[in-house]
Amino acid sequence: MTSALTDPWPAPTASGPVDADVRLPGSKSATNRALVLAALSERPAVLRGAMRARDSALMVGGLRTLGVEVDDTGADWRVTGGPISGGGRVDVGLSGTVMRFLPPVAALGTGPVRFFGDQGVEKRPMGMLIDGLRQLGVDIDDGCLGALPLTVTGRGAVTGREVAIDASDSSQFLSGLLLAAPRYEKGILLRHTGQILPSAPHIAMTVQMLRSAGAQVDDSQPNVWEVAPGPLEVGAVDIEPDLSNAAPFLAAALVTGGTVRVAGWPTTTDQPGDALRGLLTEMGATVSLDSTGLTVTGGPIHGIDADLHDVSELTPAIAALAALADGPSTLRGVAHIRGHETDRLAALRVEINNLGGGVEETADGLKITPKPLHGGVFGTYADHRVATAAAIIGLAVEGIRIENVATTSKTLPEFTELWTGMLAS
Repeated sequence: MTSALTDPWPAPTASGPVDADVRLPGSKSATNRALVLAALSERPAVLRGAMRARDSALMVGGLRTLGVEVDDTGADWRVTGGPISGGGRVDVGLSGTVMRFLPPVAALGTGPVRFFGDQGVEKRPMGMLIDGLRQLGVDIDDGCLGALPLTVTGRGAVTGREVAIDASDSSQFLSGLLLAAPRYEKGILLRHTGQILPSAPHIAMTVQMLRSAGAQVDDSQPNVWEVAPGPLEVGAVDIEPDLSNAAPFLAAALVTGGTVRVAGWPTTTDQPGDALRGLLTEMGATVSLDSTGLTVTGGPIHGIDADLHDVSELTPAIAALAALADGPSTLRGVAHIRGHETDRLAALRVEINNLGGGVEETADGLKITPKPLHGGVFGTYADHRVATAAAIIGLAVEGIRIENVATTSKTLPEFTELWTGMLAS
């Protein structure tokens, strides 16, 4: 990383309404799910439009450690699976998908695989996934801590079948088990025992992608998923644009009273980011979707009372808009984002209030009372979505400097270029 990106980055302030076309990379969630399914597929697979960012690079590196061939040198990625191997080390960084999707795959290999990550990775919840794998007979050494680092020692196969876990902290626990389940000898009958299930659209995405790869999935009962054992064949996959990464750019339309267009926005999708259409409309935007993509035009920003339980990754962007709104906002249902790259609720409260804002944490969200904001350094806590939230505020508030803006490379390495390009349009 250059010093220009590791030193506090001066967030540009908009001089007028933006009028920009933004093209986004492929969905992180879809890319990493497709990579896992392709690795377990009977025949080579092709991924078109995959996301090139740190999270996908970590997934590719982890799969290569497990014996999977991934050619990501061209525009289309080619993945050739095979017997899963052990005896290696997998760096998960701070990626929730890598740390939760690959241990169930490593259990299919022979020998130990050590999983480790960045500083702070031990704070990300893993206990329920570890418990689920142990119910399946998988050998895991986590030092009795229920967190990374840990070692999975595969025996060449997983018998599979019934698992019951509480996935209230992360739907990725369920997705990780479901993605590997067709390769387990008896498949899986997976039950979520908790009272709440965060990010339900991500579970729907997992199920849809499994079915597209030929898996038999029965999700007819609430909080129960049954995956039959059988072969997978991914074939060619077209990865949708990452709709959650659109959040700061679309927010710019509201902050500046301008217009932002995102090409290729799907008319139907399981991505949580599609909820931006309704949320931004409620906050004062004019939103239209047609065959060419999505167009958002801003107006005065209104406060919002929103349950973001199913779309929690949008919380930082919505909180940034709420801090600039014409009235108070309440964001609910997102207690689980305390266990993301950082405690996002605490980070947003501290950093916005350091600028003069009025943010109060609740048991499951934030109450935001808009107040005049001033410049200052905005900490990011190695969290890409906190960094982009700071950039949104910087459009309206002079003197915002974003600490470690390079953390946006997790899902959008070209964020600063796209951001300044949008303002220059």
